[in-house]
Amino acid sequence: MASEFDDKKQKAYVNRRAIMDLGMGIIYTGMAVLMLFARKFGLDAVFSAPFNYIFGGICLLYGGFRIYRGIRKNYYR
Repeated sequence: MASEFDDKKQKAYVNRRAIMDLGMGIIYTGMAVLMLFARKFGLDAVFSAPFNYIFGGICLLYGGFRIYRGIRKNYYR
């Protein structure tokens, strides 16, 4: 009985964390698109071009990793 409750609790935690990882991955990827295409959105006056490309690339990599981790759901292994 207690084992079944723990399994449900662990499964709920994994699902919550996967949803959070997917959501944050989408946010980071959106930020990367905004930074990489800042000139087309009219935001090129905010930061310099090299900073936009470097930061956008880092956000794209990290956002992709978060999306991958959310899909994979490999938290306890």
